[in-house]
Amino acid sequence: MLAETNDVCLIIDKNGVVRDVAIGTEDAAMQTALGWLDQRWIDTVTIESQPKINALLDAGFKGGDARWRQVNHPLGEDTDLPVLYKALSFEDDDHIVVVGRNLRPMSQMQQQILDVQHSLERDYASLHQAELRYRMLFNMSAEAILIVDADSRRIVEANPAAGRLLDTPPQKLLNRTFPRGFSATAAEEIEELLLRVRAAGTAEDITVRGDNDSVLQLTGTLIRRDDGTFFLVRIIPPGGDVADTVSQKVLNVLARSPDAFVVTDASGVVLAANKAFLDLAQVASDLQVIGQPFDRWLGRAGVDANVLLRNLQRRSEVRHYVTTVRPEYGAPLDVELSAVQATDGAEQCFGFIIRPKVIRPTSGAEETPMLPRSLEEMAELVGRVPLKELVRDTTDIIERLCIEAALKLSNDSRAAAAEMLGLSRQSLYVKLRRYGLGDLDDAD
Repeated sequence: MLAETNDVCLIIDKNGVVRDVAIGTEDAAMQTALGWLDQRWIDTVTIESQPKINALLDAGFKGGDARWRQVNHPLGEDTDLPVLYKALSFEDDDHIVVVGRNLRPMSQMQQQILDVQHSLERDYASLHQAELRYRMLFNMSAEAILIVDADSRRIVEANPAAGRLLDTPPQKLLNRTFPRGFSATAAEEIEELLLRVRAAGTAEDITVRGDNDSVLQLTGTLIRRDDGTFFLVRIIPPGGDVADTVSQKVLNVLARSPDAFVVTDASGVVLAANKAFLDLAQVASDLQVIGQPFDRWLGRAGVDANVLLRNLQRRSEVRHYVTTVRPEYGAPLDVELSAVQATDGAEQCFGFIIRPKVIRPTSGAEETPMLPRSLEEMAELVGRVPLKELVRDTTDIIERLCIEAALKLSNDSRAAAAEMLGLSRQSLYVKLRRYGLGDLDDAD
């Protein structure tokens, strides 16, 4: 009867030897209990579980604290079988009955929940990055763009360029009915354009006049989302000199930027440089850098520039690359570099932004190496850090982060954290001591 109501039932004698086993589940892992016959029960568990076995035996034979206790039985090199035991007094003083419940399904379910949570966090991070990129492009676009609800015809989004073109701040354009700010004839033409876009998904551009008699060109595209259907309306003056004006403003900003900025061709030869880079390289005129290899001032000759160019060819951008700049006079300077690939007609070119190295604060008392965000960024460290040191440090960082995450998720429960990580309690304690995590007393 006990075996039917529990996953496992053991008969233990006064010497702590298993005299009988009854299994009430078909779980293959629990079938290993049949091999415990005629063995000391304490020898079938992991080291950290042995004090709990002694407590269970005392509860059965001496009337101690009779409560459920979780015990781990080793199954393999890195796998344990968690069982929840309780000792019951028996009429025969020479034996006790121990009933157990298999916690392995619960542990697997917790692991699945943890995997799903990590997957959701990754999806959320990707969605957040995509939304951030969309918002940046939307706000930086030189073309006036409106997002209009297809049913109510109300403007739900407007970028700064639309506010400038329509002489109204973008915030005041929101929730206004579209079209507004156009002549009556233009409003009818715009309504026809929107009807054609809704029917076909797109339509030919139209040219209309605004209230101030300005000539504007409109084009529309249909956008279907989970929260409804919308029109993406672009408004530009015919001839479109807006983009050229904004581009010139961008160039003026880069020329006066306090951060060094350099443009090179695909082979790394400097095509342009701003004044901040001239000051950094300690040269008097841009004529001294234009036509020269960028490698002349960057990092180790023949190493850093080649690494950057190869990564730009493969990934189109590089962020936070730590290197040095060798000025014409004086000692090398530690800098942080970001780069992007661009295309000028049929020719390829690269843009580099260089700023003094920033020491970022760490979350702990000790400074720990920055964890590479991807295998590509880890590859960028090759040539600057020995391979053995790179692999060791990266492995230590990942291991420590996983242990900290498990302790946080389990509310600092060492037993639950060990189960999440697939470690024995003893192995977890060793790693806790190694990384200085948690408060371990002498008993631990």
